[in-house]
Amino acid sequence: MSSVNRVLAVVGATAAGKSDLAVELALRLAERGTPGEIINADSMQLYRGMDIGTAKLTVAERRGVPHHLLDIWDVTETADVARYQRLARGLIDDIRARGGVPILVGGSGLYIRGALDHLDFPGTDPRVRARLEAELAEFGPGPLHARLAERDPAAAEAILRGNGRRIVRALEVIEVTGRPFTATMPQHVSRYPCTQVGLSVPRPELDERIELRVDRMWEAGLVEEVRHLEKHGLREGRTASRALGYAQVLRFLAAEQGLPGEDGTVVDYDEAAARADTVRSTRRFARRQDSWFRRDPRIDWLPYDAPDLADRALELAEAAGHR
Repeated sequence: MSSVNRVLAVVGATAAGKSDLAVELALRLAERGTPGEIINADSMQLYRGMDIGTAKLTVAERRGVPHHLLDIWDVTETADVARYQRLARGLIDDIRARGGVPILVGGSGLYIRGALDHLDFPGTDPRVRARLEAELAEFGPGPLHARLAERDPAAAEAILRGNGRRIVRALEVIEVTGRPFTATMPQHVSRYPCTQVGLSVPRPELDERIELRVDRMWEAGLVEEVRHLEKHGLREGRTASRALGYAQVLRFLAAEQGLPGEDGTVVDYDEAAARADTVRSTRRFARRQDSWFRRDPRIDWLPYDAPDLADRALELAEAAGHR
């Protein structure tokens, strides 16, 4: 019988090998008599049909391990971390009540914290949101990002200048609560007994792994996947349309079809440019992921390529359980 009775979380940058490790941990736990079940914490793997570009494990690659919170949203739905929080916590409670070990895996830091920590998300004000979204549509994200930099420099540093959706949310929270957006993120206090394992990858190796992953996505048919999802509303989806790889391919398809961009002009943007831009954007995103997780002192970091990686991860969980 396994002595692990905690929640496990496998975190880190994209392309670090989190999904494969999570499956291996679940299988090792099952061998010890305690079933492990995986809860997805990748915000884009929540979307149905977004398989290739999110590196979603196939059914065969899941090796019989139960996976939860995959393919639950349509690509036209806007991501909702508060909704995810409710779903993830319900699953964690249920798996633990059945004597299993929940294994949270993903690189969406806010989703990880929303599931595991004492973290409440501020409410919304439809009027404030509508006004800010109207500004975004008329002027683009630049002026809004500049306003955010004045009101909450830390938030502006963490949110990309082009991420209009997150900029709007940060400004909305500031107006609704009267506090900086970053002030809504409390100290790292866990809701559950939890062991978090971070996969550490040297930056040059991570850059190579990301480029290889993007190459494989293209070979696996990412462009065809996006063409299919475009017919089902992907371009209109506020969140899904901005996913790495999908945003770049949508831009390429728009240029291919002669469709105007947000500024009303047709951009010369071919498939090679979309592929190269996906690599660059994913590398930048991976650096932000690593920076986010490195700020959490509770995470135990292990080398992604350690030959005894799964054993070391389980040892950490067992040792924490005895403390």
